[in-house]
Amino acid sequence: MRLWLTITFLVVVLVGGLIVVLTSMTTSTTIALGTAASGSCRPLEQPSDSTGPVAAAHLTEEQRGNAALIIQVGQQLSVPVYGHQIAVATAMQESRLRNLEYGDRDSLGLFQQRPSMGWGTREQILDPRYASTKFYIRLLEVPGWQQMPLWEAAQSVQRSAFPYAYQQWAQLAAELVQQHGGAVTCVAPGGPEVEQAIRFATEQLGKPYQWGATGPDAYDCSGLMLRAWESAGVTLNRTSREQWHNGDPAPVAQAARGDLLFWSYDGTTAGIHHVAMYLGDGTIIEAQQTGVPVHIRPVRLAPAENELMPQSIRVRAPLHTRD
Repeated sequence: MRLWLTITFLVVVLVGGLIVVLTSMTTSTTIALGTAASGSCRPLEQPSDSTGPVAAAHLTEEQRGNAALIIQVGQQLSVPVYGHQIAVATAMQESRLRNLEYGDRDSLGLFQQRPSMGWGTREQILDPRYASTKFYIRLLEVPGWQQMPLWEAAQSVQRSAFPYAYQQWAQLAAELVQQHGGAVTCVAPGGPEVEQAIRFATEQLGKPYQWGATGPDAYDCSGLMLRAWESAGVTLNRTSREQWHNGDPAPVAQAARGDLLFWSYDGTTAGIHHVAMYLGDGTIIEAQQTGVPVHIRPVRLAPAENELMPQSIRVRAPLHTRD
């Protein structure tokens, strides 16, 4: 199931002396329901000694007010709801949703933007409306941001030394966006969707590998993952390289049942050539190569076996409407 989205808008915003004009920007794109384009609701699991994400109800009045302003600016700029979630999570990581007058080197404000890096003057950056507008403008300039996991989209704007840290605030940001009129409903780890995807995959045991096949009589690696999750009401991207973007990264040594594992020729996402599903207890199910049917085999996570990516992907794709 695919949804055609056409976005056309003309926005003029006056913020802190800056006139921002987004003129007649029209995008026509096809989004597979269930990709990261619809949002990534759940945070990465935190270590046991971490303070972890907080609930929206525990925020101060200042924090809630700043979150509301960020979302309001996104609405005024006609930014898709997922962009609001990215912006709120980013500000939570950078400043804990406080308009700070200090930071690393010359970083300031909600998003810790730097005058020396072209974000504006000190006075402009300390205007929350200006800072939010600048963040959204930079986000909209990132090619394919709607298909990225939250942490990756935020990192494309912020260039942090700790890119995965943004993801821990995804759930909080989703709650705040939902309170202001947005909504994203995602598959939960360990839930019935995970077990249904595994059930479907294991029912395909013994079927032949065929490059480009998506069933029902034969599969390639990503085709098997595609159909397994589709049976649970979740649409993944088509190829193994694209499926990397259908969830949140976690250390592969901590892989959970249902996570996607990836193999890469050079350790980068561009080099990904294979995907499999982790079943737990050091085993995976995969459609590996020509002449080898769908099978279950042991996998070494720590240290990782040859070409295995250091992160697994925990599927966080939204559920699509089922008839």
